[in-house]
Amino acid sequence: MKRFIFPMLVLLSLAGCGAGLSRQGDIEFKYVDYASEPVEQITAMRGVDGWTPVSRNQLVIWTGINEAWLLRVWDNCTDLQFANSIRVTQTGRSISRFEKVIAGRDSCPIVDLRPIDVARMKADRKAARDTTPAPR
Repeated sequence: MKRFIFPMLVLLSLAGCGAGLSRQGDIEFKYVDYASEPVEQITAMRGVDGWTPVSRNQLVIWTGINEAWLLRVWDNCTDLQFANSIRVTQTGRSISRFEKVIAGRDSCPIVDLRPIDVARMKADRKAARDTTPAPR
């Protein structure tokens, strides 16, 4: 009986790891669905209000309540998903492809910036919530 307990615990722990990875992929998939074509630069009048790590080399920055951008950085940015805070360099009030995301010890050059259609994303999420039956 004891020889079956350890392998069962290993399988359960691996199943938990797999669930976490698929959840991260779902987040990335959703933002990518609402991202438009890359732009050269964005205007961030008040700077960055918030951010969400999406993958090893992608994050969403919020520059307003309904203004979000999907940023892709170089693949060597290992701290991006685990950083407690980030900083985005900018020239004046603009953030361009020539800027960097500072995450932990990493300085991650930006590869591209893509606007996210926040209004459409919120409308789709609201529609999904409205069609989902309430739990009993």
